[in-house]
Amino acid sequence: MRIVITGGPSGEPIDRVRVITNQSTGELAVRLARRLAAAGHSTELFLGEGAIFRSDSAKYFRTNDDLHRLLRDVVERHKVKAFFHAAALSDFGVEKLAIPGGTPNAGKISSDAEFIQLRLVPKPKLILQLRDLFPNAYIVGWKFELDGAPGSVVLKGIRQIQLNRTDACVVNGEAFGPGFGFCTAKGLVHTAATKDDLANWLVEMLEQQLQL
Repeated sequence: MRIVITGGPSGEPIDRVRVITNQSTGELAVRLARRLAAAGHSTELFLGEGAIFRSDSAKYFRTNDDLHRLLRDVVERHKVKAFFHAAALSDFGVEKLAIPGGTPNAGKISSDAEFIQLRLVPKPKLILQLRDLFPNAYIVGWKFELDGAPGSVVLKGIRQIQLNRTDACVVNGEAFGPGFGFCTAKGLVHTAATKDDLANWLVEMLEQQLQL
């Protein structure tokens, strides 16, 4: 199977040297890509430049828009059988920058600035466009939550599936508790204690789901 995986963080520029980003190591995406390759599948891995875990075969992106362009350039997207979207993409971008006494369009904001005001606006959701980009893929999104209870995280995962026309969602974070959960539109169907457990189960699930 041809499988596309995203992982790691994106960043949105404040100036030419500073960015707003998320915390993500890219570890799960790299582990999953290696496990799928070991099972004989063809993987295409896209990692955020800030990912700690690296891969010689990965293509790297900086911003949400960079990743969108890379995905549009995937050859014969209709032949991709599965898409694992684990990247921690920026939810907000800088619309306006105010520096009292400074130059708004400076390449690097002076460290002498008394304070800086940023106006952040929501970025378009890339996950919402995946079904059109990869119409025949089994698409799995990710939902990381810090606040709430496990049940509420599962409901958010189901909501993600419904809103974005995906097939499943992996949930995790302090709100869910230790490990990971795998949800479909019907609810929570599996839990995994570690990243390796999750990667192994995802490969088995995918092969069974697509009847290989």
